[in-house]
Amino acid sequence: MLKIGFLGPEGTFTQRAALMYTSQNRAELVSLPSIRETLLAVQQGELDLAVIPFENSLEGSVNVVLDILAWEVDLLIIDELILPISQTLMITPGTRWQDITEVFTHPQSAGQCRLFLETQLPQAKLHLTNSNSEGANQAKMKGITAGAIGPEQAAEIFGLEVVLRDIQDKENNFTRFIVVGKNSAQPTADKHKTSIVFSTEHKPGSLSCILNIFSLWDINMSKIESRPSRGKLGRYIFFIDIEGHMIDPDVRDALTMVKRKTNFYKFLGSYPRADMD
Repeated sequence: MLKIGFLGPEGTFTQRAALMYTSQNRAELVSLPSIRETLLAVQQGELDLAVIPFENSLEGSVNVVLDILAWEVDLLIIDELILPISQTLMITPGTRWQDITEVFTHPQSAGQCRLFLETQLPQAKLHLTNSNSEGANQAKMKGITAGAIGPEQAAEIFGLEVVLRDIQDKENNFTRFIVVGKNSAQPTADKHKTSIVFSTEHKPGSLSCILNIFSLWDINMSKIESRPSRGKLGRYIFFIDIEGHMIDPDVRDALTMVKRKTNFYKFLGSYPRADMD
């Protein structure tokens, strides 16, 4: 039976994604306290796979995931899931939410609810936690002065009351989760996505040269994002998602050319592409 890790404890959005991923297959789900520990457990062979949050439609990418995939582990993305996200405010039963003075939540959830926090709870001190479930647990221990933001399931687990739902800044709130492991995914779907990370020489036209390769092979690029290279200030690595699988001749040839023209290149996986309904 597969052992699949997720950002825990129980009651996180990531657990919901992990349960969705394993709904068709038997697997043991293992909760870990941080994204880094989850990915390292796969790298070290303690887990077969991990389900982790990767990108949100309001807050963008989870930067720690990008950095770890680029620099700390040799893992491949084998699948992705896209879930609608509803952020809720939960408090100790019997408390007025307008009176709370502290809010506990994960940084991504805090970013997704920035306007709500600023306009509805300006007096509340914000505490960032490793997960939304940890935030709910902290609020529970703090008592009537504290609240938490996160999934409704966390309120059920920790005995809190949901007083407000859908408090995120925009209704159209989705999170992309990825499944990572040590081995590549075989093509099993009609539509696939391929992810890479690379850096170029620090001179005019270097990035444009790489992007033109995808245009030349008529390959659609669905994402590009930069992160600091951990070297000199102003030097960056670039994460790119393209449509297609590595076994497609055009994708293979294009990536071969990209690899030749970059000074750092890492293949992050080809996997089934999830589309939002």
